[in-house]
Amino acid sequence: MTAGLQPAKSRLTERERGSKKKERGRARGEEDRITDFIMQGIRPPILNGPMHPRPLVALLDGRDCTVEMPILKDVATVAFCDAQSTQEIHEKVLNEAVAALLYHTITLSRDDLEKFKGLRVIVRIGSGFDNVDIKAAAELGIAVCNVPASSVEETADTSLCLILNLYRRVTWMHQALREGTRASSVEQIREVAGGAARIRGETLGIIGLGRVGQAVALRAKAFGFGVIFYDPYLPDGVERSLGLQRMATLQDLLIHSDCVSLHCSLNEHNHHLINDFTIKQMRQGAFLVNTSRGGLVDEKALAQALKEGRIRGAALDVHETEPFSFSTGPLKDAPNLICTPHTSWYSEQASVEAREEAAREVRRAITGRIPDSLKNCVNKEYLMAASQWPSMEAATVHPELNGATYRFPPGLINVAAAGGLPGAGAGVESLVSGTLPHGITPVSHPPHAPSPNKAEADRDIPSDQ
Repeated sequence: MTAGLQPAKSRLTERERGSKKKERGRARGEEDRITDFIMQGIRPPILNGPMHPRPLVALLDGRDCTVEMPILKDVATVAFCDAQSTQEIHEKVLNEAVAALLYHTITLSRDDLEKFKGLRVIVRIGSGFDNVDIKAAAELGIAVCNVPASSVEETADTSLCLILNLYRRVTWMHQALREGTRASSVEQIREVAGGAARIRGETLGIIGLGRVGQAVALRAKAFGFGVIFYDPYLPDGVERSLGLQRMATLQDLLIHSDCVSLHCSLNEHNHHLINDFTIKQMRQGAFLVNTSRGGLVDEKALAQALKEGRIRGAALDVHETEPFSFSTGPLKDAPNLICTPHTSWYSEQASVEAREEAAREVRRAITGRIPDSLKNCVNKEYLMAASQWPSMEAATVHPELNGATYRFPPGLINVAAAGGLPGAGAGVESLVSGTLPHGITPVSHPPHAPSPNKAEADRDIPSDQ
């Protein structure tokens, strides 16, 4: 028996030698190819071979991957960083991550993006993407995507809740009762409910009629508001289909609104869109609501306007500095102000849906072509200007790394290879294609008006909602 197996063993060894020789030849060819990529300023593709794990996907500013894992575990290694800045991200992630998932609590500037050596796609778990420099990302060959649809209803409901609260003063009446105020006589009721106003016949002005803006408009009409809006990027006729009145300029909207609600993204052109100058254009005693981005409002100017009574009341879910605290900043002494901690987007259903869709977008990037296969790429126009589109080849499987943690410095959180996250399991090899070049020629931005951004997360007209 043993003698009979000897020749087979010898033949097998010879085949292995031939195979190894071919592998060495291929490896030398790939090394030459990488050198060519580097010389051209292009990010080299992830290579096939036992020394290279399959694509690494990193959740940058969170530590729960239980929703994403079932969607990605068969095509990628999923890790979390739980970082607040790129300084806290482990070198392994910076060097090897092909895709990054993130919320709004970490910022990626050009300098931050340049730290990632193999990044091909960033997916923002949510609609806003002002915490990522999308133009710099495109110039580095990185696609940036968002999830614009999951929290439309929650944000619209919260916006209307805040609007109704300002008109009916529910928050202040509750606070008065908590403080021991008694309201039994008509005079006492008049005192505690002073400022409460009738809604029917009031004019709500919406800045940015995207998904959320439209949802707010439809809800507000049911309460008796007359709704007007300003959005220079919407095509003609949208106002007719929704039964709204369109304003030609921002000034026109401010002059005619009893309550102004912001539903546009933040960009370099509309930072402090609501400032001392524009507040003076608003009606005396108007309300202001912001559930979009804190940088749209100059909080110092708003605080002064609230103290002087030029603005009767304001409700903010987003702030210039987050996490927000009443103890610091210009709003600490402002009267008639409601603040919530950037939670208008949240419900359990919306959170899960956003994470699932973000994971699916990453999967599309891994298994398809970038940016053609992506559903919500917000810097596609810049990426399409690239002249070369090298592809990433298949990578080997290391399923035991699923759920691993990479955080700097090492040792703060141990690698969860053995225990892993729930849902981690064996995977299969996956083809990764559509990689982007590192040295894409810079493309200038299209002209913008100082108003809601054309490429805004919440602004595009929905085609599937």
